[in-house]
Amino acid sequence: MHSDPQSRFIGAQIEAYHDRTPAFLKRPGAPDGFTWEGRTYRVVEVLKAWHDYSRRGRMAQNMRKSHLKAASRRGSWGVGRDYYRVLTASGERFELYYDRAPKGAARPEGAWFLFRQLFTAEPPT
Repeated sequence: MHSDPQSRFIGAQIEAYHDRTPAFLKRPGAPDGFTWEGRTYRVVEVLKAWHDYSRRGRMAQNMRKSHLKAASRRGSWGVGRDYYRVLTASGERFELYYDRAPKGAARPEGAWFLFRQLFTAEPPT
């Protein structure tokens, strides 16, 4: 297994919060903070944001090919992930994502996950 010395995989579900209630349940945007292992982290800057709305497996086969391209660009209800690379008030950098898949009929919202911790600064652009 390859180990990346510049990051540490975490892969844990977290509680994220927004200072203002997001306008869209399935696209809440980057959180203003999150709690992981009993510690609260305040997000002070979003360093990068990207989306993966691609459909995989059976989900890729249940849509017309003409609609598949548009869905992979803007997403379909409950499909995909929104990723954020963030800087916290403590100076730590993390990548987290919002998994848009519903968690059952009673919980149509998705869930937040802490993907990994980064140990290097962003390269200048």
